[in-house]
Amino acid sequence: MLPPAIARLSRVWFPSGGIAAAGAEDGHARLIRAGFLRPSHSGIFHMLPLGRRVQNKVEDLVASHMENFLAASRVSLSSISAQSLWEKSGRFENIASELFRFSDRKDVAYLLSPTHEEEITALVAGTVKSYKELPLRLFQVTRKYRDEFRPRHGLLRGREFIMKDLYTFDSSVESALETYGLVRQVYSKIFAEMKLPVLAAKASSGDMGGDLSHEYHLPSPLGEDRVISCGSCDYVANEEVANSVVADELAAGDELRVWRGVNRDRTKLINVWYPGQTRLIDGGEARQYVESDINIAAVKSVVPDLDAGVEDGLSLWSAALDAGTATELINVIDCRISSASSFPEDIIQDSSWPVALRSPEKASILEKKLDGHAPLNLLRIQTGDKCPACKSGHLKAEKAMELGHTFFLGTRYSEPLGALTSTPTSGQKAPMQMGCYGIGISRVVGAVAESLADQKGLNWPVAIAPYSCVIIGGKDATDQDLVEVYNHINNAGGTQIKHLDLALDDRQKPLPWKLTDADLVGYPIIVLLGREWLTSKRLEVQCRRLDVKKVVELADLPALISRLHVAL
Repeated sequence: MLPPAIARLSRVWFPSGGIAAAGAEDGHARLIRAGFLRPSHSGIFHMLPLGRRVQNKVEDLVASHMENFLAASRVSLSSISAQSLWEKSGRFENIASELFRFSDRKDVAYLLSPTHEEEITALVAGTVKSYKELPLRLFQVTRKYRDEFRPRHGLLRGREFIMKDLYTFDSSVESALETYGLVRQVYSKIFAEMKLPVLAAKASSGDMGGDLSHEYHLPSPLGEDRVISCGSCDYVANEEVANSVVADELAAGDELRVWRGVNRDRTKLINVWYPGQTRLIDGGEARQYVESDINIAAVKSVVPDLDAGVEDGLSLWSAALDAGTATELINVIDCRISSASSFPEDIIQDSSWPVALRSPEKASILEKKLDGHAPLNLLRIQTGDKCPACKSGHLKAEKAMELGHTFFLGTRYSEPLGALTSTPTSGQKAPMQMGCYGIGISRVVGAVAESLADQKGLNWPVAIAPYSCVIIGGKDATDQDLVEVYNHINNAGGTQIKHLDLALDDRQKPLPWKLTDADLVGYPIIVLLGREWLTSKRLEVQCRRLDVKKVVELADLPALISRLHVAL
């Protein structure tokens, strides 16, 4: 058998170093400048060789955990799904606007799948008949499509993306919940192996269905989600479902403030009343609140059809009022107001309302509904709020990027799509208990680029780096010198180091250019054959993330690389 070829960067095409940094860069801009990818269309990207190496490593790591720890079988489902299946599951109308849809020459309606619950359920429904064939665990890594209204942040919110899906089928709720718990453990292993500080947060199931769900978030200032965690216990939740102990009360003499929203069909005006300032019950400075502190998810729990994307709800509802289509006004009141002060008796006479809405002839339409007097916290949880789980702890609120999601679906899809199996007790047919579990492969690439980069460039964990260690020679180092170092690392046990992926930078470029490029690309470890190599066979080892810059003998090099790999 021939030995594996030496990985030489001169043999790999990646157009790095040719684009100057344009001021402050985000991770996506660095991915482009370092030659990992290029934009193709809005929200769609070409992965170049370096980007493909990172993507492959994420895929392989995740797939190995699916197979080795969950005994899941790998499938590859078509990206094309029948619209009729989505109509049968009852999900089509809710997300039709996000689907890429088309018809064939026979006018049969299809779509590009953003996810595969319908297809996998139909497949299993036509194949599995007995409980003796369960549990069944099937996974794939495939392209998905979503017609995002506003693609942004590169790979984090694209219209074409790579995902790992795991779908599980069990014969009982108890078995399905055991599967759910096992998958959660495996997810923790996956993110730990990538050395990513991921938070597993209780979450809403949304349009996916089911009543048990967790999201896996990487904290980042660029995150689109907000995760709440306790510093004293294991309480972690997405803001949409998080709770806190309301430890504030309305400050004496403080004014009430109102944010006005509208529902989707513009028939309801929703007044969200909240205090402009409160004081902490257990002492401390008064808190100031503004519109951005309103918890929209809490408002939607009272008014599910609230159009959260509208900023000026009053003007839209006023137009509907003039057209005779507006029918209702709803007041949603924060619990601090209802418990600490008297609410204004006649909001119709509030001077902040336009005259047209205060006129007597409109009074019958402006029906007064004070339904918000139940303890309803309409303000976003703030860092320092008390934990609802342990009472003694305090919460931390931070932005984060979602990398994965787990759902216990129950019979949400198996029942309407006829995925039935016999039961061991009665022999009667019953819907299978399902779960679905996703990890955004391309999103992991984008999130790591955003979160771990520094001023010099990208900074990959060794598990998913394009190459975990690059060997660079100074102007007097020969190719034979580079190969000697490369072989010494491997022959001294380097091949046994987990995730070690060596490469020689033998490109015909000046040394300063190569070092700058290496920092930009984000190799975890750099081995430099500089002046001391020529005089004493000593090498310089650099690891930017661990702030290591050390000169070592050739004999000590493999051991140092091994220690750095473990730490990275």
